[in-house]
Amino acid sequence: QVHLVESGGGLVQAGGSLRLSCAASGRTFSNYATGWFRQAPGKERESVSGITYTSASTYYADSVKGRFTISRDNAKNTVYLQMNSLKPEDTAVYYCAASSMFPIKRVAYWGQGTQVTVSS
Repeated sequence: QVHLVESGGGLVQAGGSLRLSCAASGRTFSNYATGWFRQAPGKERESVSGITYTSASTYYADSVKGRFTISRDNAKNTVYLQMNSLKPEDTAVYYCAASSMFPIKRVAYWGQGTQVTVSS
């Protein structure tokens, strides 16, 4: 079992930045690729970004490319999502996820989510 806890969400004005963190505990975190998903009200959950255990490979949704950066620190069992140039359409609950496959198509573990609200 891997337990994921997100933090760093909040309210920010358009054009601002936030950094989300996802702290993992439990089974060996380094065995898993990790990623971020988001779900806006009335919409389906969508993939935002993912990163392999070694950080050798990453991917981003087209809507966030050039603005978001995913990274991980295996020594701290933590994954980050740096979000810059935020837009109102980035408003959503952001979820951390862990998976044994990459790109992440089947999630083994989910975090509880953190709210990000971008005001115009």
